[in-house]
Amino acid sequence: MTSPATAALPDIRRPDAGVVFVSHWYVPGRESGTAALRELAGQWSTAAWPPGILSFSCFLSDDDDTVLTYTQCRDAAAYGDFVRSLTGPARAGAVEYRLHRSVVTAAGHREAGCVVIAAFDVDGAERQEHVIGSLVETLESMPLAQHPGMISANFHASVDGTRVLNYAEWTSDAAHDVFLDGASRASTLRASNDIPGVRPVGFKRYRLHSSVVR
Repeated sequence: MTSPATAALPDIRRPDAGVVFVSHWYVPGRESGTAALRELAGQWSTAAWPPGILSFSCFLSDDDDTVLTYTQCRDAAAYGDFVRSLTGPARAGAVEYRLHRSVVTAAGHREAGCVVIAAFDVDGAERQEHVIGSLVETLESMPLAQHPGMISANFHASVDGTRVLNYAEWTSDAAHDVFLDGASRASTLRASNDIPGVRPVGFKRYRLHSSVVR
């Protein structure tokens, strides 16, 4: 059984989630994005899930031009056949990731008010390991005073070895803005930009539309 759609962010580090599927696509504005999100939430909240799917969350970017979905599964087997049974944007292609490493700060007990998704194109699994390790080491070495609003950074590696995704939780947009303007941001850029075979794609801030959880 699934639960009704809620406004609660997913538990990114839930221990039974062995694989994550992430999709995103362009929308021409808030009205179109909101309509797509309503359709997504409607289909996912009413369909009968196979046992391997754990949660589904859908987001709209702050600039209203990107819809993103984040689906947690015990394993990959159940996802493909289930999504092919849906219609419209609910059938959008997704990239398969595994959560690789997380940094949880002393602010980890606080509620997230801002989700930031940063992405990297990488040349293989070794480069994935390298850039994630470099970013984790950089974040863990920083005093919390340099990024007091960061709750967690959760680094996902795509199964095909071509991408890294950081799902970061912040207390607020303002806290993330402070980070962007400070020394910590410069340090994390050096930690990723100086690695051959790693190409930062950029980041977007997202607002949750709804989640459905088993």
